[in-house]
Amino acid sequence: MPTTARDSMPDSHDTLDLPADLGAVPLALQWIEALAERQGWTPRATFGLTLSLDEALTNVVSYAFDPPDTAIVPAVTVSCRADDRRIELELRDNGRPYDPTAGDPPPLVACLDEADVGGHGVRLMRHYLDTLAYRRQDGWNCLTLVMKIA
Repeated sequence: MPTTARDSMPDSHDTLDLPADLGAVPLALQWIEALAERQGWTPRATFGLTLSLDEALTNVVSYAFDPPDTAIVPAVTVSCRADDRRIELELRDNGRPYDPTAGDPPPLVACLDEADVGGHGVRLMRHYLDTLAYRRQDGWNCLTLVMKIA
């Protein structure tokens, strides 16, 4: 089984190691929904974080490792830290560098026929999250998603 959980902090901290393919998405969504239930997150927090993780993780497993780089073993990890004030998810992958927070999302349009494909997921994530931040660290993409709950 590709999942692990670690408790090492006074606040709640869980980690999930995932395969670098589309099978990671349902595993991560089940994991976050179980965390939300166990920790008593509000419906809004659960929905916003689940939707944001789904969007970000789908993009990572769809694009970060294509074409595959045989020099690295693809890896994806999601961690969650929560206390009584905020929930923080961090999505880490060792795929190609990519900052989804760079630039502005495409403009909103009056009808779907005028819409460009791509870029709207970041707008949706920013709607629900208090912080969406990216950094590249030691060969890893690190995307941090924060929602304040108090």
